[in-house]
Amino acid sequence: MSEKKKTEEKGITVKKEKNFNEWYTQAFQKADLADYTLVSGCVVFKPYAHTIWDKIREETKKRLNKMDVGEAYFPLFIPEKLLEKEAEHVEGFSPEVAWVEKAGNTKLGERLAVRPTSEAIMYDSYSKWIRSHRDLPLKMCQWNNVVRWEFKNPVPFLRSREFLWVEGHTVFADEKGALDEDKSIMDMWQDICENYLALKGLRGKKSENEKFAGAVFTKSIEYRLPNGKIAQGPDFHYDGQNFAKAYSIKFIDEDEKEKFVFQNTWAISTRMLGVLIAVHGDDQGLILPPKIAPYQVVIIPIIFDKHKKELFKETDKLKQKLEKKGFRVKTDKRENYKPGWKFNQWEMKGVPLRIELGPRELEKKIVTVVRRDNGKKENVNIKNLGKKIKELLDDIQKQLLKRSEEKLKNSIKEVKNIKELENAVNKGKIGYAKWCNNVECEENLKDKTTGIKSLNMPEDKIGKAKGKCAFCDKEAKVYAYFGKTY
Repeated sequence: MSEKKKTEEKGITVKKEKNFNEWYTQAFQKADLADYTLVSGCVVFKPYAHTIWDKIREETKKRLNKMDVGEAYFPLFIPEKLLEKEAEHVEGFSPEVAWVEKAGNTKLGERLAVRPTSEAIMYDSYSKWIRSHRDLPLKMCQWNNVVRWEFKNPVPFLRSREFLWVEGHTVFADEKGALDEDKSIMDMWQDICENYLALKGLRGKKSENEKFAGAVFTKSIEYRLPNGKIAQGPDFHYDGQNFAKAYSIKFIDEDEKEKFVFQNTWAISTRMLGVLIAVHGDDQGLILPPKIAPYQVVIIPIIFDKHKKELFKETDKLKQKLEKKGFRVKTDKRENYKPGWKFNQWEMKGVPLRIELGPRELEKKIVTVVRRDNGKKENVNIKNLGKKIKELLDDIQKQLLKRSEEKLKNSIKEVKNIKELENAVNKGKIGYAKWCNNVECEENLKDKTTGIKSLNMPEDKIGKAKGKCAFCDKEAKVYAYFGKTY
């Protein structure tokens, strides 16, 4: 047997708690989610990962359709002159932009940016399409790839140079219309992440320092990973008239006056696959929430030559029965692998339920059902299997969210000064403190610590903090979360 085969059969060879980075790498590779390429920071999304992303897309699209958001596609390449129109925006993205300067051996007359985000290319078109108040609101999104090049340590899914996302770009005649979309979008992200991905995060408003380049304000959902680092999840940016003025997006209102539009941008990306792996996985590999798992159930016949034909027949019948009830089912009838090896493989892939079917089960007309989230086994009568599978999948979904909530809650520590904050963050906690929400204070905080910064501010606490800021002598205005990020 080759060394590679031996390693594969061992499954995950490190403990998640002891060596998270190595565990994470093994988890996504051995679950067949992704593979590295010769381009640093750019990975192959293998079919298993892409199917999970498709589930996220499917749920997002359902909700966006109800909001009347149309789907479009804009070019990958952005002329430099368009990108430079909005100064704050281009400054924020400048270190991350990859440029095309030649076509073959011919130098281009103007550099083309490889899309880091699409405001520049989209808003040039918006300025031509929007003429009257009758053209508004304009609600558009595109599912695409973006490239952001500048960082030293790429991590597949969590921080990669190329990733997939949906970017929404909506336009309104007045500020109220734009601001009203805030809650709808953030509620949508929370619904998908909690009720489908079973992930609990910190929802709030970003600081001036940490907002999207070019936005008036940014809101986000932040997720704590087992190594104590924070990954920013889906977000919403209210852009006001910043881009409208830069790209001359104007309309004639009902009062016959020319006005600038108000805009929003928002996104969810494949970073959530990384969060999913990190938060739910255990020492055996992935644990996938049933609602987004490519396969919710895997049926594994325990093969004996004497009963093989009968076992395979019953396996196929069970698959058809469960699929008719709407479950996503995989059968594993491979004869060149032992049952234990197959159990281990499907555990690594995080399939929520495993059904074992052997001669004993055939005789008694039962199956053995094993939960991936806690390893519990039970015998289930085949007649009641559909009902029981639904109950178990619903409970797994519920328990994974509950577990995520508990982990997040237990990771938050209130702090009263920089020393307490640094101690908390170095122990993998999220700091929670009264804060002045001042740009200089946050810059000072980063300098005095090893890169700790604000994550976001819970909206129901904005303006309710009393007393001094935990990190300077100014008056506190908000409560905020602090940590180290990817």
